[in-house]
Amino acid sequence: MGNSQLISVILVTYNAEGFLQRCLDSIYSQHYPHIEIIVMDGGSTDGTAAILSDNSEKLAFWKSEKDGGIYEAMNKALDHVRGQWVYFLGADDVLTPAFSQMAEALEDPHAIYYGSVLKAGKKYLGKMAPYQQAKTGINHQAIIYPAGIFAGRNFNTRYRISADHVFNMQSHSDKRYHFAFRDFDIAVFNDTGISSIQKDPVFEKEKAGLIWKHFGTVIYLRFLFKRLKERISTTKNLPA
Repeated sequence: MGNSQLISVILVTYNAEGFLQRCLDSIYSQHYPHIEIIVMDGGSTDGTAAILSDNSEKLAFWKSEKDGGIYEAMNKALDHVRGQWVYFLGADDVLTPAFSQMAEALEDPHAIYYGSVLKAGKKYLGKMAPYQQAKTGINHQAIIYPAGIFAGRNFNTRYRISADHVFNMQSHSDKRYHFAFRDFDIAVFNDTGISSIQKDPVFEKEKAGLIWKHFGTVIYLRFLFKRLKERISTTKNLPA
């Protein structure tokens, strides 16, 4: 018997008229039927709001207003979730048919399920050991969260680019939940977004401490050792 639980797919948009309809169509085409779509737009000045209006009958909720950034918009979207599961998709990304296969496999409300995404035509990341989760982080478009995990906390907007990585770190040390990998490539990820080309200065400053707090001493020391090696290597390669 297939899964009949509702998945809330959240899109956060800003001036996305060039690719938003393609993203929405990839959700509409899923054979898994129990999906609601929630869109928070940051007050776009292009045709994004018109596209959302044209699609309004297929959207559970949408609103266009100025916000303080992507994570504030994601937090606001969470207030409108009705599903047992929550998934965040970039407006410039698309779902693959494998998303529906993964949706059918959701069963444990205490599991944070993650698969893989396709990046530049290739599988990106896959199953990750705790050290990889700490250092690199799971791609946000690869994760389907149980809705209950957002009951006590949301995304910390102090981190302008890496709040999702911090949220997942916190989730790793939350004994009520565990990460569960399923080998599905559920989305095509656009790697030209801000998180791919810029670093979060607040996160980079606090990263080591967050790893120690949420992953423990062994992974923390391994991270420090690897970072020291990288810095030594960079120094050696600098011109004299």
